[in-house]
Amino acid sequence: MSATQKTPVQATPDDAQKGLAARLSGSNTLWTGLVLVALCLLFSALRPDAFPTLFNIQTLLVQAAPLLMLAVGMTFVIITSGIDLSVGSVLVFAGVVSAQTMEALSGGDATHAGWGVIAAGLVVALAGGAVWGVLNGLLVAVARVPALIVTLGSFGAALGAAQLLTNGIDVRTVPTALRQTLGTGTSFGVVPNLVILAAVVTLLGAWLLHTTVFGRYTYAIGSNAEAARRSGIRVTRHLVAVYALTGVLSGLAGFMSLAYFGTTTISGHSNDNLNAIAAVVLGGTSLFGGVGTVLGSVIGVFIPAVLDTGFVMAGVRPFWQPIAVGAVLVAAVWMDQRRRRARNSR
Repeated sequence: MSATQKTPVQATPDDAQKGLAARLSGSNTLWTGLVLVALCLLFSALRPDAFPTLFNIQTLLVQAAPLLMLAVGMTFVIITSGIDLSVGSVLVFAGVVSAQTMEALSGGDATHAGWGVIAAGLVVALAGGAVWGVLNGLLVAVARVPALIVTLGSFGAALGAAQLLTNGIDVRTVPTALRQTLGTGTSFGVVPNLVILAAVVTLLGAWLLHTTVFGRYTYAIGSNAEAARRSGIRVTRHLVAVYALTGVLSGLAGFMSLAYFGTTTISGHSNDNLNAIAAVVLGGTSLFGGVGTVLGSVIGVFIPAVLDTGFVMAGVRPFWQPIAVGAVLVAAVWMDQRRRRARNSR
């Protein structure tokens, strides 16, 4: 190697053990957080009678809960320099197999099913998501097929499998106990149970990513997979685990959606994969890998939700919402590229 040739940037032990504050300052998370705060203040000033109300806040949190599960899993995948376009379809598939399992155990109508049947439905939803996640991971890590192609294929396959199982007709006999407890129930009379579940899972995801060996390996692989392999990290096994985790969280999101809507909504999640990716990138996770935080993804999830609700309340045509989100997304990627060029030029 010549003296003028630069070696690739590799993750060092110090990099792998950076604290959350260091990771936040090294990404677009703080900038995106300020954008979210500014949007909330703007819409609160425009509609003080509607936007900052308890009902609106509860609605925003509940609607964002399933997408947040997808975004947490997507954060791990994108940090490894991967992508998963199948999460929305896996959500639908998991909801379908869960609902059909509860129906089968209840003799065809799960409306009055008990908690034993509901628990079985949850296990099947998680297992259904895990199967697709493991399949994606094996094809990406073992067969070395590009993640974009693998997950694009499973995007169509999972949705097609859900439609085959139901003949394209939504399953509507969801247990009343599930809907009243998880779907629409609240704790302390204020906090929706769906939001509590999403918050607990998100905190566990943040703990896993930022404080454990699993998380450090995830960052190391995203920074330089070959260097990680030479340092003793089992890259193939870890990538399979990351995609499996994303599948499990997609299955959980499917179960949460089932509880909230009381139906499988087969045609209602066509954009969830893109929304999850957009949320993660908006939150500061780099599409080039090695950089990202769960907190940033949480912030990124709420920017489209706040824009959508705020535009409706302010009387702005809702068609402006995807334009605004797209502009912020492009700006986030542009800033990430500038940061990477500045780092690599040092």
